[in-house]
Amino acid sequence: MKILSAVGGQPSVVYSPGRTMKLYNALTQSVETFVPHKEPITIYVCGITPYDTTHLGHAFTYTAFDVLIRYLEFTGSPVRYVQNVTDIDDDILRKAEEVGEDWQSLGNRWTAHFIQDMQALNVRAPDHYPRATEVIPGIVEAVQELLDKNLAYESAGNVYFEIATWPAYGRLSHLPREDMLPVANEHGNRPDDPHKRHPLDFVLWQVQAPGEPAWPSPWGMGRPGWHIECSTMSTSLLGPTLDLHGGGADLIFPHHESEIAQAEGATGQYPFVRFWLHTAMVGHEGEKMSKSLGNLVMVRDLLQEWSADALRLYLAQHHYRSAWSHNLAELAGAERLVQRLREAVTSVSGSGPALDVSAVQASFSEAMDDDLDTPAAIGQLAQLAGEIIEAGRAGQNVQTAQATLRALSQVFGLRLDSPAAEERVTTGWNEHLKRFI
Repeated sequence: MKILSAVGGQPSVVYSPGRTMKLYNALTQSVETFVPHKEPITIYVCGITPYDTTHLGHAFTYTAFDVLIRYLEFTGSPVRYVQNVTDIDDDILRKAEEVGEDWQSLGNRWTAHFIQDMQALNVRAPDHYPRATEVIPGIVEAVQELLDKNLAYESAGNVYFEIATWPAYGRLSHLPREDMLPVANEHGNRPDDPHKRHPLDFVLWQVQAPGEPAWPSPWGMGRPGWHIECSTMSTSLLGPTLDLHGGGADLIFPHHESEIAQAEGATGQYPFVRFWLHTAMVGHEGEKMSKSLGNLVMVRDLLQEWSADALRLYLAQHHYRSAWSHNLAELAGAERLVQRLREAVTSVSGSGPALDVSAVQASFSEAMDDDLDTPAAIGQLAQLAGEIIEAGRAGQNVQTAQATLRALSQVFGLRLDSPAAEERVTTGWNEHLKRFI
């Protein structure tokens, strides 16, 4: 549990000895007490493949991890956060050819679009924002390490990870081997590749196809596979063992499963990741929201009608592990709550006894510590706002309570009465943006 007290009119953190945070670990399929490996807490979240962004599913994932990171920092835990850009990929090349645009130009344009959307939503920038094409030498080294350890093989200029050498393959997804192939095929696996020893073996390095971009390697000109990009970027920036690795639930297999095999195989360090966190899928009109179905709801379109604060609350009113569907009535309700919060932080304080909000503060922390129960925590924000408004009208001093409400609201990235995103959000993302414009 964490309690806020007033110091100079601003809230400060006071810890009780028994405070613990619990998170659901997909690896063990159970809620566990989260204890950092060391400081700072290391977090890697799979980023976008920049060719059609930013839809509501993207926003749900990146705001959910933003809330987690903000809460960890709020409780006094330093965080080192990496999010990547998958800027070379089959989908990027396919889209570039479809629209007749250079693949780099396409990726840069959509990445800039995504960054601007994150700034609009007041999402904290990652400390590092690497793109896959920036780490090609490291990828080549990792692939060579896997070859040297007989975990991979080369065939006709391609290099594949041989899953038969990794008996633990499947421990994250908990899929039996016979169920893996259909899922892998949905995510770009080519089971009929004549150069493979097994249909599930996945590409670490693929030979250059006519007209495609390529980089030099010991196996000839080519480009990296999808999975090796992320494991290389994460370990090179955060070390061989990460505290938290996240992304959408659709990445568990084969992407994250393959990352484990590669990273642990190459580094020899176990575990690669201590906690695996995944956000649930977002639906629309009775189906999963996806590019292939053409039913995407874009963040920029929503922000034409709704405030960024309303969108942040709307997203956080759904637990990160619970699937849900887009609902405009719920979004309208979130906008009403935003108005209530703004009224509370701007209402006139009386000079009477100070409003005691310690019970609400405690309940907020208990909710957040319980596997990031953001719906319950938002309920406490609403209750605190109501208490402030009522107490202010009764002549009580609510200044400390208002400062507390602001602090708790910042955990959700809310601006309240501020006209712009936080300065650290704007400047942090702008530093990354320079590389894409």
